[in-house]
Amino acid sequence: MSAQLTIHVGEEWREAASGATREILDPVDATVFAVVAEGGAEDADAAIAAARRAFDRGRGEWPRTPVAERAALLRRVAGLLRRDREELGLLESRDAGKTLEEGRIDIDCVADAFAYFADLVVNENGRVVDAGSSDIHSVVVHEPVGVCALITPWNYPLLQASWKIAPALAAGNTFVVKPSELTPLTTVALVRLLREAGLPDGVANIVTGPGHSVGARLAEHPHVDLVSFTGGLASGTKVMRAAADSVKKVALELGGKNPNVVFADACATDEAFDTAVDQALNAAFIHSGQVCSAGSRLIVEESLRERFVTELARRAEKIRLGRGTDKDAECGPLVSAQQLAKTEEYVASALAEGAVLRAGGSRPDGPGYFYRPTVLDHCHRDMRVVREEVFGPVLTVETFATEDEAVALANDTEYGLAGAVWSGDPGRARRVAGRLRHGTVWINDYHPYLPQAEWGGFGKSGIGRELGPAGLAEYRETKHIYQNLAPRPVRWFAG
Repeated sequence: MSAQLTIHVGEEWREAASGATREILDPVDATVFAVVAEGGAEDADAAIAAARRAFDRGRGEWPRTPVAERAALLRRVAGLLRRDREELGLLESRDAGKTLEEGRIDIDCVADAFAYFADLVVNENGRVVDAGSSDIHSVVVHEPVGVCALITPWNYPLLQASWKIAPALAAGNTFVVKPSELTPLTTVALVRLLREAGLPDGVANIVTGPGHSVGARLAEHPHVDLVSFTGGLASGTKVMRAAADSVKKVALELGGKNPNVVFADACATDEAFDTAVDQALNAAFIHSGQVCSAGSRLIVEESLRERFVTELARRAEKIRLGRGTDKDAECGPLVSAQQLAKTEEYVASALAEGAVLRAGGSRPDGPGYFYRPTVLDHCHRDMRVVREEVFGPVLTVETFATEDEAVALANDTEYGLAGAVWSGDPGRARRVAGRLRHGTVWINDYHPYLPQAEWGGFGKSGIGRELGPAGLAEYRETKHIYQNLAPRPVRWFAG
């Protein structure tokens, strides 16, 4: 199998400077289905130089392109994504292991992100500041940050790339994107679509390769003006340290340990009970739990516990695992052997610490990186599985007796990305939502997001926001221009 040219620098696709390649494995059966260039620091340097030249070139290039023209290009990209929805959805499904329907939905969301930032940027053009004198013209304007390094994760490869690339381009920046070495293929495809849409040479650059070489070089390089990273906490802190010497802007989204709080009054009817259980399954097991906002901590009122967990476990046992293109598959495999081993280790530690296994807890027979959706009852905050992000199909169960106890449990985490409150009392639901220290809080729902609403977290979930107006602001510098229309001597100094 010949290697694809997956490094794009300036105007050309190329192999890695070292000639190295990487095999991309299908997580369903661990077979090789693609070979890509394995870039390194030398490739990162070349891509940064290309992005720097494209940003610093004279008038008429991307940073100085009128906002309406930048927005038009983003809309063309959205159209191309919709044109190629089936092909890209299938590629995302196979690369990341998710179901085909999840892959299709991801492509729809990517197109929506490009369309949203196209609309937003034309309406975010700065403001006039009243200086209190007709002789003064004072404006605050927005300018692109410069060269952006965009480092994306393996669980939502194209979606997470779009949350960075779309606002970066809308604001007029150039960029180098480094997708996860495990799932690079749809990001490579997106860069091809950007070129098809007419993006100038050097604006969009991609280097496929590992974080320890490519990612580290992007974070530390003095010619990079901003680094945006989505991934694990340990890697995120390394990125932040590497960026510190050049005092570049940093945006981090580092995951979460997300509570799903269910009050007994949320299940007053059979229909309401069915909905809450169904959504608890969705919260924990969509994409095999490999979601930064997964509701992996079920915090349920004690009086409801046994009924709720029994039904939840029964349904979890019936979740159908399989290849994403299989029509009956509801859940795919984990992304890698490493992620499978990590999940197994967390479950083993939980059982050793006293958790009660109610469903799953093992891999099924057969090839690939599958793990059965797992429900662990009688968990508590001293357990690693409750404190740390598993990133696998593992749901822990804790209980509470009072509203204050529910809030305390939900906030007892170093993270603060997302969470949910289920209650039949609208006042209680809003009251609890207001007390939760999490960047997104759903009431009687789980997982939806809107491109026009900011996404990001408190605490160790990261710094900055993606999506919404704040997501565009991350990629802009703000400048105050003060013009005196009638200058005259100040006479501060007598001589």
